[in-house]
Amino acid sequence: MTAELVRGQNHPLPQTRLEIRVSAGHPIVAGVTLGDEQGTVRGTEWVAHPAAPQLPGIDVPKQAAADHRLAVDLGAMPEDVHRVNVLLALPTGVGGPTRFGAMPAPFIAATGLDGTEVASYTITDLDSESAVVALELYRRQGAWKVRAVGQGYAGGLAAMLQDQGLSEAVELAARINDAIARGMARSVAPPPPRPEGEGRVRTATAGGSGPMGEPAAAPQQAPAGTAAGAAPGSGGPGSAGSASGGSASGGSVNYQHPSRRTSAPPTPPPAAPPAQPGQPAQPVAGDASGWTMDERLYNQVWGMFEDLARTTAAYRSAVDFADSRMEKELDGVLSDPRTRFGPAADAARAEARTKHTALVEQARAALDRDLAQLAAETEVVEPALPPAFARWDSPVWHAYQVPMEIPMALRLGELHLPERSDLRIPMLVRLPLERGLWIDSGRDALSDAAMADSGELRRLAADTAVAHAARLLAVYPAGEFTVHVIDPAGSAAGSLAPLLSSGVLREPPASGAQGVSAMLAGLTRRVDLVQMAVRSGATDALPPDLDIAEQLLIVNDFPHGFDDRAVTQLRYLADEGPSVGVHLMMVADRQDAQAYGPVLDPLWRSLLRVTPVPDDHLADPWVGHAWTYEPSLVPAGSQVVEQVLTQVVRARQSYGR
Repeated sequence: MTAELVRGQNHPLPQTRLEIRVSAGHPIVAGVTLGDEQGTVRGTEWVAHPAAPQLPGIDVPKQAAADHRLAVDLGAMPEDVHRVNVLLALPTGVGGPTRFGAMPAPFIAATGLDGTEVASYTITDLDSESAVVALELYRRQGAWKVRAVGQGYAGGLAAMLQDQGLSEAVELAARINDAIARGMARSVAPPPPRPEGEGRVRTATAGGSGPMGEPAAAPQQAPAGTAAGAAPGSGGPGSAGSASGGSASGGSVNYQHPSRRTSAPPTPPPAAPPAQPGQPAQPVAGDASGWTMDERLYNQVWGMFEDLARTTAAYRSAVDFADSRMEKELDGVLSDPRTRFGPAADAARAEARTKHTALVEQARAALDRDLAQLAAETEVVEPALPPAFARWDSPVWHAYQVPMEIPMALRLGELHLPERSDLRIPMLVRLPLERGLWIDSGRDALSDAAMADSGELRRLAADTAVAHAARLLAVYPAGEFTVHVIDPAGSAAGSLAPLLSSGVLREPPASGAQGVSAMLAGLTRRVDLVQMAVRSGATDALPPDLDIAEQLLIVNDFPHGFDDRAVTQLRYLADEGPSVGVHLMMVADRQDAQAYGPVLDPLWRSLLRVTPVPDDHLADPWVGHAWTYEPSLVPAGSQVVEQVLTQVVRARQSYGR
């Protein structure tokens, strides 16, 4: 029977091998500290955290996420450890809530390895605190108990660690925050929150299964704000409002992110056709909530992503439990000399392995059922996606017309997990871009880069940048998006050919140190002018020759052609540009910039890293799966980009832009 604890209450633990499950509305950091009889943490080696996630008997997640699972084996604790504290903290310097009072109350539960809940605690009454000791597992007279603590700290991680007697608290907190910031640069942005009571066709009928094939609990509401890889303001189902631009009469210019509708849409999503008895309902494109079909499809794609993450987590948890159970049973056979050898021992081993096989097969059957339903949904949704969400080989591009409004999101590629690599979920990011992109051309950083030499990777990276830029130009209204290119050595001339031949570039790529300096100076001036105009409420006083369209700067082969001043200007554009419509796309190998040392670390962390070849470097905001990212590239021999850009130029000319 589950014990629902309140602050200060304790409960005995019936077993020593546990899983601590955490659920929050936004990504948080989870860690564990070990304490002696007085509760003192004797050193950093007694702290499990994202930069050092394992201790004897402890395994914690390596990154911030909205959902966490921590593995705890109290039987493996050293004799001088008497307390195990579970810590939660908000990541710093990466956007999102800065205090627990601004987000839903975190929920934490201690469960058995089979998912059976032992004790749970909802951490309420938090306000300005940014770190909290959630639970304490403590040893009392040879037995272990769990206590709901809920002690918050407005001073964050450092204050919490100091309170536990750790002398290196400040240094360790900085190390943890740096590890989290690095991890967030490799993470997928969270989806918008699902409206209260929304039920998707697939989840309402097929459902997921938890460990041991038991029905899984309903998914928690998706995170509502900033998370791994997200920028402030990216959450929430909403409209695809225009981000910038002014009226023909010279009215004020809105450079803020468009507001998001949060109320329920006026009409329900389309209903699924009736299901045959005993069969799951047939999937329908646009079965999520939303004001428009594009918004419904966007929310449906995120729902598919979340469903795949959670059903895979349930499968992996079930397999882990089966492995742990078999290991325990085999240990029991080997620990008794009377049963270690002979027919009885062989029979016990065979029985343990048979149980293990049955459990794994049961979990796999549940996973396969969910994956099959998701695959069927993908087959329906993919052909229905609009150009902004669609693959480059989609027939929707044959009927392409320059849009009149900015879409709500853009496709950057696809994501998949190893359990079924052919099940691909579109990776969508909100528009206007609120975070720059870094297309990593470094061979050492890519897991699948052995197939290509350094020169080939750089070419692929430049091709990827052009494909992303072309899609941005295609989905914005005519004249409302401008692309600039810095190519100091002219090494990307072949990749840039579609942009050059179509005429969408208003100026040739900047080359040489002088060209780099002039380009950065012009964009820096634009950021300064618009910021001053917005702050003073005088946007109608901007110079008449100022291009008020959204701006994208592609930087190829960084840091070639950059001096210290140019590097400083680039960092300024990355930090301040997105808020006033100036966005950055880097094509770079981080190793090439080693000479600058840690001064560029904030730049890399501020950008969302994507790759020109498949790479399993992105993580979801729920359970932290390592997703394989595949870029959205143009099929070999296809002229779709040239055709689309030609239409963009014609539309721009017809509007006099």
